Amino acid sequence: MKLGEIELHIIQDGSFGLDGGAMFGIVPRPLWSRTKVPDTANRIRLSLNCVLVRTADRTILVEAGLGRSLPPGFGEHLACEEVGRLEERLAELDVGAADVDVLILSHLHFDHAGGATWLAEDGRWHPTFPNAEVWVQRGEWENACRPNERTRAAYRPESLRPLEAEGRVRFLDGPVRVAPGVRLEVLGGHTPHMMGVWVEAAGATVFFASDLVPTTAHLRYPYIAAYDLDPLTTLETKQRLLPVAAREGWWWIFAHDERPMARLEEDEKGHIRPCEEAR
Repeated sequence: MKLGEIELHIIQDGSFGLDGGAMFGIVPRPLWSRTKVPDTANRIRLSLNCVLVRTADRTILVEAGLGRSLPPGFGEHLACEEVGRLEERLAELDVGAADVDVLILSHLHFDHAGGATWLAEDGRWHPTFPNAEVWVQRGEWENACRPNERTRAAYRPESLRPLEAEGRVRFLDGPVRVAPGVRLEVLGGHTPHMMGVWVEAAGATVFFASDLVPTTAHLRYPYIAAYDLDPLTTLETKQRLLPVAAREGWWWIFAHDERPMARLEEDEKGHIRPCEEAR
């Protein structure tokens, strides 16, 4: 997609599976399984969608996927397919790992930040994007590096700390503009400091929602993952942003849907859905 001088690409870095019940929280399986059919282990298939944004003077990558240095048994447990190939897919767009200037991590769960580093045979972690400054909310970093029993399974702090040790992390404290037409804002809900990314240019708006609305099935307001630490904040943020997106014609990017981007519209019952489905 071209928005004036800004070029935007969605890169699907493979897929993985998570428990369907956990992905839909209080919603019963007979309801959510109409839209996401689980496998025999009750996992639903989730894409790993990253976004490449190229401005006049910056190459920006939003999210880093699972990465190529998974713990033993991790790939099988999560039914991973074609993961850890983000660098290859960037190369198909003539973008090398060293070309990335800014890596934006909406939050630091392993499926969004795992590819920010890789583990060498000597046991040392190295930045995947050697020239990139990593932008992350300060509170998210602190929570990821000191997880509690509720959050421990979602973070890999050993893979993150080397980025700080090398001085590559830019700690944010609230909303910020990355480049002309590209801005970040804290959404909360899923994690207290999770960010959304807006790209606004040439009269159009593209919004990367991260795990606020991970798939098109989560457009319904009560469909909120059990992983969300503050589901009421998720609900309030969905109720605030989704009607605006539908009314103003935003392109909405879903972090984990096979259909990564759609315009939205609101029907007569107040339900938000992708435009093509509504017709």
